[in-house]
Amino acid sequence: MRRPSVLLTSVFGPFGLDDAYGRKENVLELFHNQVTREQGLFSLRFNHQSFGLYLMAENIEAPTTVLDFPSQARFIRELRKGYDYVGISFIVPNFAKAQRMAALVREHAPKSQIILGGHGTRIPRVETLIEHDHICRGEGVFWLRRLLGEDLDRPVVHPVIASSFNKRMLGIPLAVDAAVLLPGVGCPNQCRFCATSHFFDKRYTPYFDTGRALFDICRKVEDQTGHTDFFVMDENFLKRPERARELLALMEEHDKTYRFGLFSSAETIRDVGVDFLARLGVYFLWIGVESKVEVFEKNLGVDLGAMIRELKGNGISVLASGILFLEHHDLATIWEDIEYVSSLGADFVQFMQLGPLPGTQLYREYDRKGMLRKDLPYEEWHGQHRIWFTHPNFTPAQTENLIRRAFQYEYDTNGPSLLRMFETTLLGLRALADTRDPYLLHRRRNMEREARHVRPALSVILRHAHNERSRDLAREVIRAYDETLGEPGLKQRLLTVVAGAAALREAMRVAVGANVYQPKTFRTRYRWGAKQRASEQVSGRGPKRPAIEMDWGQRAARVAPTND
Repeated sequence: MRRPSVLLTSVFGPFGLDDAYGRKENVLELFHNQVTREQGLFSLRFNHQSFGLYLMAENIEAPTTVLDFPSQARFIRELRKGYDYVGISFIVPNFAKAQRMAALVREHAPKSQIILGGHGTRIPRVETLIEHDHICRGEGVFWLRRLLGEDLDRPVVHPVIASSFNKRMLGIPLAVDAAVLLPGVGCPNQCRFCATSHFFDKRYTPYFDTGRALFDICRKVEDQTGHTDFFVMDENFLKRPERARELLALMEEHDKTYRFGLFSSAETIRDVGVDFLARLGVYFLWIGVESKVEVFEKNLGVDLGAMIRELKGNGISVLASGILFLEHHDLATIWEDIEYVSSLGADFVQFMQLGPLPGTQLYREYDRKGMLRKDLPYEEWHGQHRIWFTHPNFTPAQTENLIRRAFQYEYDTNGPSLLRMFETTLLGLRALADTRDPYLLHRRRNMEREARHVRPALSVILRHAHNERSRDLAREVIRAYDETLGEPGLKQRLLTVVAGAAALREAMRVAVGANVYQPKTFRTRYRWGAKQRASEQVSGRGPKRPAIEMDWGQRAARVAPTND
């Protein structure tokens, strides 16, 4: 019996532009959009693939194509190949793009059945607004298996995907250096504003519920790609500490010094301890600080400043996230929160506007009170421009101005996030200076390599520092690097010259406003022939990886599957 064919696609580009389908403030770069957005040359630049599409494609039996970041023309060309199902994944600000893509399916592939998925499916009455045949809300792997009549009890297979691409630092293109790890979806903390928790029905669904399963995935990824760094896409990975402890035990048993970037709430960090995180190899933590004035349950009884200092002292970079335009905020209290989050000493700071997104408790409350600005198109509902609800103390124009000023204040006060991150690396190296633990000796050597790798950027940061505070900080960090690593050698001085040239070019580009990078298109095929099958094992080498094509405008390059 012929299996149905499936196309899974993200929305089309271009991104970060004012047009009929999007807004310039909604940039398709996580950090440049909402973390380092006002740091100009020093902003971290990278894109992420649509991880969920690859996870679903890997875990069904039907021949499947994933099309990530296509143009409209590229999407139409793919539609004309005649798929049985076309799945469109979208978030709320991309509503108009999903609506347009569904119309294109009806026009160019009328026999295809349309599946809508992603956070945008929580938009009220979306069933009447976008052409479709099926809607997937929440967890997608088992939903899609059920739709296709496939075995629901088959184990979930983890895809091998880079955590980011199109990486640039100071204008220097960087190689992919990490993979993504997807242990599960959802979060039981149930914060009333959290779209992720509500989208997955306020519970956690683990795909890999043991440390052994995660360790086997890490080994598979290392075997196929050489990557030993992982960004963990899990809302609160440490909520299951026994899984993390089993993972560390296996890493120590097999002498594997994997490293992990995590999202975590403060109470889970307190429960497992910073020493454990350092030994596990955590190099980055994203923490929801939210507010000083309104203390959330997950932060009760936690000295966040002390915790962040301890984390940084062990070489763990921290991103502290704050929420602006909470109900209690007026001009005085909002600045109290901005100054508080900025004072915690984190390497990175995110400010997001309070956003009542469809499906959340907050949305239902504001809708009931008549506070939502339903005259604003969904393209405006992204949290980095103007709020889309009525606030008693702020006009829409004030919210736009205040979020920009918040980022500028944090940057002016604390200097470039890159500089703070490099300092944290050095702090971690110094913390391990006297260790005799064989396992931690591996960590120290890895940290020293990283410190030497980033060192040429320090002089560039000093040269382009935007204020005296940043220049003083750069001098302090350079002095600390020299004391710890010795004077830079000839190779590092030459690399400093190269980095300086790249940074000068990028600074000129930023100065004229040409500061949007568009992602390339990825086309990945699964199970279209005996030589193009997805992996079927969680560990070990397994079959060949899917065939991948990447388009750059008019050019296309085929990447041969690895692990032949």
